[in-house]
Amino acid sequence: MEQEFYELRLYVAGQTPRSATALRNLKEYCEEHLVGQYSLEVVDLLKNPQLAEGDQILAIPTLVKKVPEPVRKIIGDLSDKEKVLVGLDIRPRKK
Repeated sequence: MEQEFYELRLYVAGQTPRSATALRNLKEYCEEHLVGQYSLEVVDLLKNPQLAEGDQILAIPTLVKKVPEPVRKIIGDLSDKEKVLVGLDIRPRKK
């Protein structure tokens, strides 16, 4: 069975505590469940506000899963692990 590759993009606005928490939580989940199977791009909308339009970002932080389809968005600091894994359609690895 071939492993799927995940393309993730996290939209933030500067170095806010919520943005930092979202990034930390996301990295933790990815390292736990998607080792070697993901790319993560962090987009700071204070530096690149025009990038929000393409993914229709209305709130931040927002995580966008580009690949595999379907495209999914998760808004918030990503502290609810279960919600994030379900939102990204990641099945927790068996221990």
